[in-house]
Amino acid sequence: MLDNNVSLDLMTFIETEILPRYSKFDKAHGLPHVTGVIRRSMKLAKSIGADMNMAYTIAAYHDLGLEGPRAIHHVTSGKILAADARLNKWFSREQVKVMKEAVEDHRASASHAPRSIYGKIVAEADRDLVPETVFRRTVQFGLAHYPEKSKDEQRARFMEHLDNKYSQHGYIRLWVPGSENEANLKRIRELMVDKTSLRKIFDKIYDEETAHMAAED
Repeated sequence: MLDNNVSLDLMTFIETEILPRYSKFDKAHGLPHVTGVIRRSMKLAKSIGADMNMAYTIAAYHDLGLEGPRAIHHVTSGKILAADARLNKWFSREQVKVMKEAVEDHRASASHAPRSIYGKIVAEADRDLVPETVFRRTVQFGLAHYPEKSKDEQRARFMEHLDNKYSQHGYIRLWVPGSENEANLKRIRELMVDKTSLRKIFDKIYDEETAHMAAED
């Protein structure tokens, strides 16, 4: 998954001490999510010529703040990274400061552009905009955080969230021109125009996810 330019002992530390913390988060923010963000961050960092160790570490820490309130998770994640003295083995104080700021800047609803190229890398990598992935994560989040809602209420939440985030007037911003996300966001917007098809997409994913949850009980 990772480029050889990432320090082996740093990789070992993060894979054993940091990534397992994601196993207790919801499906939309668990291990598959963080490993995907790491993979995309590595690809972007390599293409831009950024420090691979920094990009890898930022991606690994970016959502740890979900251990606390979601609304401020990006700020909490930055604090967790900055307070982890173990990172001093690989990074200078200035590098830790840049990484902290990058983690703080990753949130899609941020009103300002990330302060560094590292913030832009993780912000872009955090946006896995393959339409099927976006739609499924939105359903999974609704089921995990609003289990009391009926199917109709979940569908309404799904539609509202997509409109608020991914539509032409939505809050999502892309920071790396020419990325795969640009084409995927265009496709999402095309699918959102056809409400009948979008409803069918929701119903299919909802039925699959609830059946899987029932099988686990």
